[in-house]
Amino acid sequence: MDVTGLRIALFSGNYNYVRDGANQALNRLVGYLLRQGAQVRVYSPTTSTPAFEPAGDLVSAPSFPMPGRGEYQVPYRMSARLRRDITAFAPNLIHVSSPDPLGHRAVSYARKRNLPIVASVHTRFETYPRYYGLAFLEPLMVAALRRFYRRCDALVAPSDSMAQVLRDQRMSYDIGIWTRGIDREIFNPGRRDMEWRRSLGIPDDLPVIGFTGRLVMEKGLDVFSDAIDLLQARQVRHRVLVIGDGPARSWFENRLPDATFLGFQQGQDLGRAVASMDMLFNPSVTETFGNVTLEAMACALPAVAARATGSECLVTDGVTGRLIRPGAINQFADALQHYCTDAESRHRAGLEGKMEADRYGWDQVNQALVDTYLRIVRQRQRGAMAAASPVP
Repeated sequence: MDVTGLRIALFSGNYNYVRDGANQALNRLVGYLLRQGAQVRVYSPTTSTPAFEPAGDLVSAPSFPMPGRGEYQVPYRMSARLRRDITAFAPNLIHVSSPDPLGHRAVSYARKRNLPIVASVHTRFETYPRYYGLAFLEPLMVAALRRFYRRCDALVAPSDSMAQVLRDQRMSYDIGIWTRGIDREIFNPGRRDMEWRRSLGIPDDLPVIGFTGRLVMEKGLDVFSDAIDLLQARQVRHRVLVIGDGPARSWFENRLPDATFLGFQQGQDLGRAVASMDMLFNPSVTETFGNVTLEAMACALPAVAARATGSECLVTDGVTGRLIRPGAINQFADALQHYCTDAESRHRAGLEGKMEADRYGWDQVNQALVDTYLRIVRQRQRGAMAAASPVP
């Protein structure tokens, strides 16, 4: 079999109703699969106001708003209508991208029909409780995730560091890499626009510290704010530029009253905003890859990031930026101060980051996942089953 023989049913908790790095990667994947001649059908919650048009055929799954985070939908079951649609589509491979109730039902559906299952890991869900005072739940979440992933034939992680975390957690016996690519037309140093910066009231010689991402507490907004407080106390000249929106925006604006908040940006506007920063500060530990870090590096910016799975695979400490122990406020402030006050080091690290980012292209990384699909399908055709698991 080659790629044209693939019929993939993709299950997602959020394919296009709220924009994030995970669903943009999934949409790029589907677009690539369709261009290569594969058949794909996507099952996900939908809304009347999606963030962007979906790639491929999207079938709406029954869902309800997530408690406390109403912008997200929880797909809670596989309805009879969905089951009929999946059966009519007749997939020969199931791809699940979220361990939600629909993902569990999709895995059960596939196992009953002896269909191969590939799961992609996009978020470190087990780390979320610590941001809401519920850290004691983390071991329970790890156990629940292990039960889900061990029922799949293979996992794909976006980085070597995340793959190792999954191995250490004993999530699967077959873990591959599906990394992320970069759109070099949008993210490149040529997008830097000093006139645009001036329109925001930013002098040319004032270093800009950027934050890019969805404004939710699990992105480390508290750590970001505390480090900026230290810079201000040390009287280090800088301006904070925030790109993104989300439920914690009001909290973040109150916490950083001197920052410039651009809200949600996309396309060429996003590329201009990122390239017009002087460094990226990404304290989050929840990402499995770090799309925003790669985008900043592609624009020749140094990255100051938490030493966590989302950044360890991208940032070379002391070369393309700094990797700091998660939550180490003083060390984050030290790294930011260094780049704010040493333009030569900032420029040198940015150039090194640009060279690293040039290695990432979307077609290459998506083809790696296609190769995994084909390998798993061929294994099943030869009669091989998923590696033995204690979970039925």
